[in-house]
Amino acid sequence: MSAHKFTLKYLSQNLAVVLGIVLIWRGFWYMLDWIDIAFFHGNHAWMAIGGLVLGVALLYLPDHNLDELKKL
Repeated sequence: MSAHKFTLKYLSQNLAVVLGIVLIWRGFWYMLDWIDIAFFHGNHAWMAIGGLVLGVALLYLPDHNLDELKKL
């Protein structure tokens, strides 16, 4: 296993990855805000409940257990 040299190229590649991830989450967050306003008239409770149900379902469905929650 070789260690990476801390170069400008290495730094710029990692910054590009981080920036890309942040921009994806930012776009996703704004899209959810738009759905909240358009369909639920800004009532955050429905989006929160829907997010909890969807999140638990996504954790449960692959293995049919919620062991991932034990890691928290």
